[in-house]
Amino acid sequence: MTERLTLMAVHAHPDDECMSTGGSLARYREEGVHTILVTATRGEEGEIVDPEMDPDEVRPKLADVRVAELEKACQHLQIGELHLLNYRDSGMAGTPANDHPDCFHQADLHEATGRLVRLMRQCRPHVVTCYNENGGYGHPDHIQVNRTTVAAFHAAGDPAQYPEDGLAPWQPQKLYYTSYPRSYILMRYEVMRSMGVESPMDRPDFDPNKVGGTADEEITTRIEVRDYLALKTEALRCHRSQIAPNWWFRRIPPEVQREKFAHECFVCVASHVPHSSPEWDLFAGLREPAGVAAS
Repeated sequence: MTERLTLMAVHAHPDDECMSTGGSLARYREEGVHTILVTATRGEEGEIVDPEMDPDEVRPKLADVRVAELEKACQHLQIGELHLLNYRDSGMAGTPANDHPDCFHQADLHEATGRLVRLMRQCRPHVVTCYNENGGYGHPDHIQVNRTTVAAFHAAGDPAQYPEDGLAPWQPQKLYYTSYPRSYILMRYEVMRSMGVESPMDRPDFDPNKVGGTADEEITTRIEVRDYLALKTEALRCHRSQIAPNWWFRRIPPEVQREKFAHECFVCVASHVPHSSPEWDLFAGLREPAGVAAS
């Protein structure tokens, strides 16, 4: 019996799921793939940008507010399963929140990896996504997502690792890093300027050769999400505490979104099935057979 294809996306905070994987999650769900979102923290350290929210009132309960926002966003993206690892938000690099004993940044790597191994064995994903080694932009929680997800990807299929859970090993078949090509970042800056929004391009010391992101030639996989941008935008709007009503991205006309933001990009960093680049499907090489259980 062929198993239903399953995609697991691992993210750091509520709202992270939308920007880099929202369209892909919505697309694959519509195609019949079982989608799983794992969110490591509850987002306690996020800014409060909604003008209708009183920061003094919301700050003490921001974690609950953000989880509620996440649950609403998941409804728009039709996420099959949402799992919270329930670590505390570590805050931006260099802030006092980095030192909180309950934050994800301070979590024991073996224990945190074990939580993901348990989920992988229970949920049996064929494809897993996370961030790159720098977490995309250096946030401590994003970096920890990379460390734990990569370790769990390689441990989940090994019966000698984490046997105490009593779960059958399961080897996910492909691991991807979510990625923003450098050309995409430059294009994003150009869209900002066209809308009258200040961008890094406006700075006198701006150097297009020093833009962050992933070199275009390193991108292995592009998923077309043109038809899912409306769902992605609606999911983003659910994160009211984090996404200001006048944020420039929310004001992009739909036709510009469809032209400029039609793809979500990934780098395949591990695969147990033959694959080639470029890819246009995270499940390339997995459609037949659907998966494999570790023995």
